[in-house]
Amino acid sequence: MSYNWGPRYIVPSEVLKKYSGSVLLREELDEEMLRKELEALGLTGPIMRIANPWYYRKKNTDTWIKLGESRDKQENFPVRWDTTSLENGQYEVMGLMHVFVRKDGEETAIARENVVEVTVEN
Repeated sequence: MSYNWGPRYIVPSEVLKKYSGSVLLREELDEEMLRKELEALGLTGPIMRIANPWYYRKKNTDTWIKLGESRDKQENFPVRWDTTSLENGQYEVMGLMHVFVRKDGEETAIARENVVEVTVEN
């Protein structure tokens, strides 16, 4: 059984439909569901760290471009995205959250992705 622990994209504002300029990307996770997922996978050791790299790409293209990475769980893994140099249009943003667990002296990682469509209009 799989548990949906996240990541879940935090929309900068319910009113914001189009992105322009500098946008703060953030994601959250459900720690209780994460623990259940780790247990179901047999990875019950301590969580060593959580990292969330962010990527974007123009819609209907194949290659992701890395924006940055955050390990700041308290602030919901923030990374700032400057859209000013992009042409207007539809884009996809992906948060690829990694959870690193230590079990029996070895580190193992699990990951989940969250992709959202956004419109850039500078």
